[in-house]
Amino acid sequence: MRSLPLGRSGIDITEFIFGAGGIGGIGSAEATRGLGLDAEEGLSRLTEAHALGIRVVDTADRYAGGESERVVGRWLATHPAPDVLVQTKVGLDLSAANIDRRLARSIERLGRVDLYLSHAPDPSTPVEETLTAFAEALHSGRIRAYGVSNVDARLLDELLSAADRLDLPRPEFVQNGFSLLSRDDEHDLLPLIAGTGLAYMAFSPLAGGLLSDRYLDRAAPPEGSRIALAGHLFYPGLHSPANLARVARLRDLARAHGVSTAGLALAWLRSHPAVTAPIVAPSTAAQWQAVREALALPLTDALFAETASLFA
Repeated sequence: MRSLPLGRSGIDITEFIFGAGGIGGIGSAEATRGLGLDAEEGLSRLTEAHALGIRVVDTADRYAGGESERVVGRWLATHPAPDVLVQTKVGLDLSAANIDRRLARSIERLGRVDLYLSHAPDPSTPVEETLTAFAEALHSGRIRAYGVSNVDARLLDELLSAADRLDLPRPEFVQNGFSLLSRDDEHDLLPLIAGTGLAYMAFSPLAGGLLSDRYLDRAAPPEGSRIALAGHLFYPGLHSPANLARVARLRDLARAHGVSTAGLALAWLRSHPAVTAPIVAPSTAAQWQAVREALALPLTDALFAETASLFA
C-alpha cells in the first residue's frame, strides 16, 4: 500500500483510511446508535485494517455518542501501533473553549490524537476563533496537523485567507463525501484543493454500499443494510432507479475486468488525481476484498474515463 503526503504537513498517510464511524452506531445520529458494529466486531475490523497495511484510523467524538472513540482507544491500548495515525473530529460547536474541552476528552478516550478536524461548519463561531484554537492545539503539541470536513469551496477559501491574514497554520486536508455517485466537489472544491496543495480524503466512497452488488436486482434495500437503516439521513435520494441502472452498468464493466463492482468503484477513487485517500469502513471481514481488488487493479486512463462516464 502506497503512502502519500498529507498536504504540506510533512506527514505521510496510507492511500486507504479505516473509518470507524460504524462502530457502535452509524455516524453521529442518535437514531442509529446500537445499529452498527458492536465493540468486538469493531476491534476485529481494526485488526484487519492494520494487517492490510492501513495506517490511519478515522473517528469522531460524536460517533455513537463517543463509543467509536472508546473502542478505537481500546484497540490502540492493546495493539501498540506507533505507526498508526489517529484521526478524530470535533463538532458542531467550533468555539475555542469547546475545541479545547473536546480535544482533551478525545485524547483521554484514544490515548492520542494525531490528526484533528472540524466535523462541520459552525456559522455561529467566527472562523478566526476556530483557526486560532486549532493553531494552539498544534503549537502545544496535542495534535500534529488539522483539517476541515464537510466544507465547500467558498468556506475553504475563507478559511485559507483568514489563516494567511492572521499568520496562522493552514488546514492541511479536507474530508468530504465523494464517490462515483457524489461528485459535486469536482466542480469547484477539488480545483481549489489542487491549487493550494491540500490533501483530500473521501468518505462514503461506496455511497453506503450502493456502489456494490448489494442493492441490485431487488425491489427494496435489504433489511439491516445501511441504506435501509440510515439512507434517508446520510444518502438522501441516492437509492433511485436511475442510479441503480448506472451501478448495473458499472457491474458489467467490473466483471469484464475481473473485479467486483465495489472493487472498481474504489479503484476509480484510488486513481483519481485529486483524491489522496478514500475512507473505507467494511462491516464484515469479507468486504475487505473490494479494497484488495482496488489495490491490485491497474486502472488505465481509458478505464478511468470509461468508469467516470457511467456516472456523468
